[in-house]
Amino acid sequence: MATVIGMSPLRARLGIRAQQILQDSFVCRRCIHQQHKTITKRQYQQPILRKFSTPPRRTQTRPQTSTAAPSPLSALGQTISHSNTSSTTSSWPKLSDKSVAYWLLGSAASVFGIVIFGGLTRLTESGLSITEWRPVTGSFPPRNESIWEEEFARYKRSPEFKMLNSRMNLEEFKQIYWMEWGHRLWGRVVGLTFLVPTAYFMIRRRVSPHMARRLVGICGLIGFQGLIGWWMVKSGLKDDLLETGSHPRVSQYRLATHLGTAFVAYLAMLWNGLQILREHKLVKDPEAGMKLLSTLQRPELTFLRRYVGALTGLIFLTALSGALVAGLDAGLVYNNFPWMGQGLLPPKREMLDPFYSHTPDHGDLIWRNMLENPVLAQLDHRILATSTFTAVMALWGYSRFSPTVRTLLPKSGRAGVLGLVHLVSIQVTLGITTLWYLVPTPLASAHQAGALALLTGAFVLASRVFVPRRTVRLVRDALMKSATYRKGAQVARRGPDAMMRARLAQTS
Repeated sequence: MATVIGMSPLRARLGIRAQQILQDSFVCRRCIHQQHKTITKRQYQQPILRKFSTPPRRTQTRPQTSTAAPSPLSALGQTISHSNTSSTTSSWPKLSDKSVAYWLLGSAASVFGIVIFGGLTRLTESGLSITEWRPVTGSFPPRNESIWEEEFARYKRSPEFKMLNSRMNLEEFKQIYWMEWGHRLWGRVVGLTFLVPTAYFMIRRRVSPHMARRLVGICGLIGFQGLIGWWMVKSGLKDDLLETGSHPRVSQYRLATHLGTAFVAYLAMLWNGLQILREHKLVKDPEAGMKLLSTLQRPELTFLRRYVGALTGLIFLTALSGALVAGLDAGLVYNNFPWMGQGLLPPKREMLDPFYSHTPDHGDLIWRNMLENPVLAQLDHRILATSTFTAVMALWGYSRFSPTVRTLLPKSGRAGVLGLVHLVSIQVTLGITTLWYLVPTPLASAHQAGALALLTGAFVLASRVFVPRRTVRLVRDALMKSATYRKGAQVARRGPDAMMRARLAQTS
């Protein structure tokens, strides 16, 4: 063999072939037949090769009574077939499709836009131009002058026209009418573009049962939001709902409810969309995903998670207090910062005015002034906004200068904290300039958008540091399946292919 190796490739192959012919020439046919029979019998005795080979035909078949343990490859096949059977039994997937996440985030962007447009509608005093609520026929605008005259006649009967806009003509009415009509039409579009895809994804089984229930809840929330919107507008259309001598506007309570419900719907879409994308990312690499989740579940990060949750609630409360300020036009009093008049606080008589109390013993003096007095409402909003800014900066300092948190907090979490710092700084700047310039429409609208953007940043940060139990279960299941697959792959590598390669190597 050593002489054959030293030859050229062609001469080496010819030499090997000549050796095989010479060996076969000096072996009898009976020995060759017996050797072939022994090899064939040995192949069929292999438990793995029996799965891939066809046994020779026999005249009589006997039941196999062997009690040998099944091979690892056959056990893996039984596991896969069992999982396929269970998946066909339950057609709902455990993990929602990525397209559902993108659709949820797109719907959230649409709700973000309608919130800003609704703020512009209020700032331009266009919200009371349509005095009827027609969910279906109201989707079509007036098509001729006679219908425009009818709409204008209805508006003339409203308190806003009688007290403020008695000199308004038809062309001026059309401007405010188009603002309110566009806001209502956008709301109908949001409802349809959420309800129809929800039904499609559920019928096509693109969402998990857990997500399907959430989508149905958001659909109900959107419908409820439409009812709250009309309930809010109705408070500014009837004289008996307005206080004596008050400015004709919607109730600040109903305005805050309307805005808060819109925020909840937006945040529900945002949170669920982010969770679906996060689950897909973690399941794609279950080992790294489980490592990340285990790090986030460390006791050293418990305080950080609770702090982020409390901070999110504080930001939401601050935004609702801003809705009270908007409903009371409280931004038009004390237009300087940080002072309110001659000091940091206005006079006590202005903060706790008995005029807003409705009981003889003044038992409701404090809470009535907090919710109905423009001076105290603005002071409350200032205190909450300052507290929010301080809390965000404290969170950044804690995540930056605590050695344990700085080591354990992932890069995405640190980026979320830093983004929150930028958002709160912009929001505080917008709030102060809105006061200084007597609430101009562009700045006021930007300030409202900043509140929702800040709340968005808080929810994005929360989605990166919180660990839902369902996410842990999904990643753990993916990790177990991945380990089973690797084990089966190792068995397959030791299976018939490896054996055949080894046999060919021995013969060569």
